[in-house]
Formats: sequence, C-alpha cells, structure tokens
Amino acid sequence: MTTWFIVTLFIFGALKVLVSSMPTSVVESIISRFELHQKLEEENTSISIDGKNIEGEMKRQVIHEFNEALFLDKHYFPPHGEGTPLVIDTKKGNKEIRFSLYSHEEHVDVIKQYKKKIVAYRLRSKSLQTLAPLAITEDYA
Repeated sequence: MTTWFIVTLFIFGALKVLVSSMPTSVVESIISRFELHQKLEEENTSISIDGKNIEGEMKRQVIHEFNEALFLDKHYFPPHGEGTPLVIDTKKGNKEIRFSLYSHEEHVDVIKQYKKKIVAYRLRSKSLQTLAPLAITEDYA
C-alpha cells in the first residue's frame, strides 16, 4: 500500500513539474487555439470592402492595425451591423475564418464566422474606427 502511494505521489509530482515549467512557445501555441481575437498573417489573408479586394500597403496596414487593436469585450448576441463591413477572410490551419468589421466612432464591432459558429466582439483601434484609412481608391481596388 505504501509503495503504490509513493509511486503515485512521484508520478503526480513529475507531472506537476512538467506542466508548470513548459517552454513559452508551447504555452503560446496552446493559448492561441482558444484566443478569440487571433493575429492575422498577410500570406493567408484577403481583405475586401464592398466586394473590392484591398492589396499592397493598405492591406498590410489594415492587418497590422487589426493585430494591434485592443480587445474590449465579447458580445453574447451579435450586434446589428450597419453600413458596409470590411471583410477579412483568413485561414488558420484547416479552419477558414471570416471577420466582418463594422466601424463606429468609439469602437469596432467584429463578427467572426468559422465553421458554423458566429462570435461577436468589440475592439478599439484609432485607425480602424475612422473610415478615412479604409476608403477604397482606384490605387487599392
């Protein structure tokens, strides 16, 4: 009885040490699977507004601003989108994800669609909140 207790105690102690001292890269990969606001990669991402694709420097700027945006809160019921959304299609592993961004003066509403799920949340980003940097000109369309 005592032998089994000591063996079990040793195994659980070893597991505790392994879990509590995992490398940062392993922890980040585990956490990134459950992130609501994921970082975008330029290679796997296409951006469009009103059916017109955005390319080049404007695309890089929008991706950078989206990645740097501050997460505010999650909506438990998707908000009613008003206006023309900025649509971001991306691929993470095997999942295809679509983000629809609706700009307001004080925040940006994001509706994330993947598989058959819809999740909505709110971001704060100065440049995404104003429509000026997102205006489509003939240079970017």
